[in-house]
Amino acid sequence: MSPSFDFDRVIDRHQTASLKWDRYRGRDVLPLWVADMDFPSPPAVIAALHRRVEHAIFGYTLVPDELVETIIAMLWARYGWEVRPEWLVWLPGLVTGLNVACRAVGAEGDEVLTTVPVYPPFLSAPGHFRRQVRTVPLRQAGDRWELDFEALAQAISGRTTLFLLCSPHNPTGRVLSRAELERLASLCLARDLVICSDEIHADLILDPDRHHMPTALLGPEVARRTITLMAPSKTYNIPGLGCSFAVIPDGNLRRAFRQAMEGIVPHVNLLGYTAAIAAYREGGEWLAALLAYLRGNRDRVAAAVGAMPGLAVNRVEATYLAWIDARGAGLADPAAFFEAAGVGLSDGRDFGGPGFVRLNFGCPRAVLDEALSRMARGLAAHTTP
Repeated sequence: MSPSFDFDRVIDRHQTASLKWDRYRGRDVLPLWVADMDFPSPPAVIAALHRRVEHAIFGYTLVPDELVETIIAMLWARYGWEVRPEWLVWLPGLVTGLNVACRAVGAEGDEVLTTVPVYPPFLSAPGHFRRQVRTVPLRQAGDRWELDFEALAQAISGRTTLFLLCSPHNPTGRVLSRAELERLASLCLARDLVICSDEIHADLILDPDRHHMPTALLGPEVARRTITLMAPSKTYNIPGLGCSFAVIPDGNLRRAFRQAMEGIVPHVNLLGYTAAIAAYREGGEWLAALLAYLRGNRDRVAAAVGAMPGLAVNRVEATYLAWIDARGAGLADPAAFFEAAGVGLSDGRDFGGPGFVRLNFGCPRAVLDEALSRMARGLAAHTTP
């Protein structure tokens, strides 16, 4: 591993107004909750930001042509996806895109369908625009989580207009196969649903035999009904810079999306654009090293959690997030229990998965190992007569 990519280095994030760390200000709690890694961003990104700051003027900024070219080249190189410049819609965050999609598709009183567990904004976004959210539980098959297509078909009503898809999936870490995506897309097409596909974790595939496929690549008919949301934020650890984008091939759907943005969605800031260009153009070597490190962390979590009484975790195929089943541990409130033990995890109830917790292993191994030790000690004390 290159010395410039030292993922073992622990950087103190206290007193930096960090959402992740300040949640437990003044307490000895290791935060492994929100999807924000504790690694420095790629050196190329930091260098590009330094150069832009040295320019010393931070005025209103257009989308750089260089970024448009970079995104189009990246999507072709990684997925064989030929995207036109006019298909791109720029957003200050992916959650903004989820909310805009709910506003752009259908009308008040319509239904938005998704699966649970799922990233919490999937469950809250529809209600902001007087849509009704309908959820279908994912199905556990061994250590994998799968779509329940029969239940999905039954859940679609005459008022269902939009399906919110998370691919790769947060929090379960699944990489959906082409066959699964084709079956889902076929169902949505047959029932006249638009698909909003959150693919923010597309570049964080941990299993070498798994490959991400953009939903819109399934064919022209699927593409015409798909809003794809992507961003460099999770991959290159730059979420605070707020640069995301939607790919919307259909002109009518794109116009509806843009109209739903009018007056409420701000432009992307110039440092976000700068970081995105550098990340996609020059971050490849750093990303390869990151994925190797995350695989090691993933395996450490699996081994440690598997040895803890009452806990289980499925294999994480993508993301840096582990979805831990604590239902067998006899804990009334697993998130609160582990917080008391000194580890801050995401509460599964927020994802529609009570009895679970989500652990972010995007951190130096010293921090991860200490957190896992605290969890084990807490459980040992809980189960000791």
